[in-house]
Amino acid sequence: MRYEKLRVWQFSFDLTKKIYKQSEKWKDYGLKDQIRRATVSIVSNIAEGEERQTLKESIRFLYIAKGSAGEVLTQLMLAREFGYLDDEVADEYELLVRDISKMLAGLISSRVIKMKIG
Repeated sequence: MRYEKLRVWQFSFDLTKKIYKQSEKWKDYGLKDQIRRATVSIVSNIAEGEERQTLKESIRFLYIAKGSAGEVLTQLMLAREFGYLDDEVADEYELLVRDISKMLAGLISSRVIKMKIG
């Protein structure tokens, strides 16, 4: 399956676009750069793992993507705390990141099982 067809990749791609647009005017360039790089890391690691075309490599890169999702969630909490995101937007993005993290966990589990069986 092409990685672009994975729902988790599509959600991650959408999140990255939203974060880039939302953070355009942030004055805190450190947080802005970090959250942007972390969201790009999620979607990019999903793609890279799929392009490696082995279960072991796919799983490894999915774990990296999941770690980046945790990083983004923390950065969203900070952005809310510092007043860069209002509660409604922060809630929407945090929910999206939590969904992405759950999808990644499910994909990892299914691939680990497949690797053990196969």
